[in-house]
Amino acid sequence: MAERRTPVGRARRTTLAGALASLALVVSACGGPASGDDAFAGTVLDNPYQVDPTPLTATDGSSFSLVDDTDARLTLVFFGYTQCPDICGVVMAQLASAVQQLDAEDRDDVQMVYVTTDPARDNEGVIRSYLDRLDPSFEGLTGDLGTIEQVASSMAVGFTEEDRLPSGGYEVTHSTQVLGIDVADEVPVLWTQETTATEYAADIHTLLTS
Repeated sequence: MAERRTPVGRARRTTLAGALASLALVVSACGGPASGDDAFAGTVLDNPYQVDPTPLTATDGSSFSLVDDTDARLTLVFFGYTQCPDICGVVMAQLASAVQQLDAEDRDDVQMVYVTTDPARDNEGVIRSYLDRLDPSFEGLTGDLGTIEQVASSMAVGFTEEDRLPSGGYEVTHSTQVLGIDVADEVPVLWTQETTATEYAADIHTLLTS
């Protein structure tokens, strides 16, 4: 998808960069996020991650790069797997709820992408069915395991396959942070698995309107 290059779009991109810069100063000065009702729940990174542009495969079978095909002002990315027994479902439910709490303008400026860490079981159809139960607007990606690992490692996300279970299946241990990609194709902010839907919604609004 081509990046929008309207004058309004440029102004909005500058606003997002300014919001992140201001938050970084607050975190640096205070030793952590502010407290109270206006607290920013995410972590602003001093050295943003550079996103690997290698394309993966979207649920419609098309090629999808987290650099070339994310044209929203803020793209939220989570690496997980559909058969995860606990954390993945909780994180994804919180994100789906957060999106519903956004007003229409904020929602238009946010994209949510789910990348599987278990491509052997998570094909395009499995991921699409999983995401449709949460929010049909969410994009899902799969692909070759090595390529997924390459893209994930550029954002400090790691995962390993655990021992086989008695049922014959297996579990995957993986990082659980939600990553925020900006229009510069960097990750300057992330959220932990404990972040609530209300905190996500408030942080997104802060980033898009500050």
